[in-house]
Amino acid sequence: MSKALINAAMLQWAAERSGLPTDVVAKKLNVSAERLDEWLSGDDRPTFRQAQMLAAALHVPFGYLFLEQAPEENLPIPDLRTVGSDPAHHLDINFRDLLTDVLFKRDWFREYLDENDDRQLPFVGSFGVDADPKAVAANMRIVLFGHDTLPSARNWEEHLRHLMNGAEAAGIWVMRNGVVGNNTHRPLSVQQFRGFAISDPVIPLIFINGKDAKAAQIFTFAHELAHIWLGSTGISNVLIGETDYGVHSALERKCNKIAAEFLVPEAGFAIQWHADDTLNSNADRLSRHYRVSRIVIVRRAFDLGLIGADEYHAFYAQESRRWQTENADSSNGGDFNKTLPMRNGSRFTQSVVRQAMSGRLLLRQAAALLNTQPASLVKFHQKLQAA
Repeated sequence: MSKALINAAMLQWAAERSGLPTDVVAKKLNVSAERLDEWLSGDDRPTFRQAQMLAAALHVPFGYLFLEQAPEENLPIPDLRTVGSDPAHHLDINFRDLLTDVLFKRDWFREYLDENDDRQLPFVGSFGVDADPKAVAANMRIVLFGHDTLPSARNWEEHLRHLMNGAEAAGIWVMRNGVVGNNTHRPLSVQQFRGFAISDPVIPLIFINGKDAKAAQIFTFAHELAHIWLGSTGISNVLIGETDYGVHSALERKCNKIAAEFLVPEAGFAIQWHADDTLNSNADRLSRHYRVSRIVIVRRAFDLGLIGADEYHAFYAQESRRWQTENADSSNGGDFNKTLPMRNGSRFTQSVVRQAMSGRLLLRQAAALLNTQPASLVKFHQKLQAA
């Protein structure tokens, strides 16, 4: 059988870019790891069919394997992640494909809004990076909820849902997903990123990595919200457990200060904090008072100098273990009718479905925009109508 004249160097690039272990790729192709190593080294070549399967497994266009050198892949939005003072490690193929998918949806949504509702939102970029975090945070609460307080919630998920719903109602497109599209075999890495924001006066967008713990998602959401108010676009990886939040740039530090003030205003916090109580007691009581997670409360206490770094880090480690247990206990698939608008954004989902059901958009195109099947989309619409 004839061999495909691929460039072994390009195959190595594609394999490294994918981030997949060699044994995993070999298993996908039903060949031995030794055989794959021969292809990677150039000692042997795959058949044409095997080369096609390689391209699919590594998530690259088939033609890339024949190039002389790797194409330059520039991110379409700024990468604001750092590790200390150094640039962050490169973003993997799952993130890149996710971002491509989001921008594809965004192109459609912008065209749709141009025809139906192209109003510009005055709060986008309404403050500069030198603005007082308290003023920015107060304005964020007022725009989302009509008053300078956050709504009550029974748990983290409900609290996050209130925040997301308030943002959607204000005109912000909010997406939360833990996988690429609806492919559960392609999870998003929390080590890579926790969220990103696209600051656009017509369709500002916030994406939250759904693989992260709920308590961390809440802070990330507030951080990305601050990006919208400062008019700045970028990818973030807020490390709430790190002393400096794992960021270096002045912009990211400002967004963290705004996020903390948005969730837990400094005014009155020191009075509410009882130095004679245990850390757990303060965390429990104030999490109920401020309607946020325990870690956000204790992080605020640390930022305001009410507790030391060692005490905070020990508490964060304790909470992290608890999150892992809770995530393991709640690993079921979920309700498709709730998952679809959460992954794609409520307003976007409704707009796509409405266009499809009115005949102005082909059903298969609508399904592609929402990463689902046409039959599933019809059932989703029927259940919405019944409700």
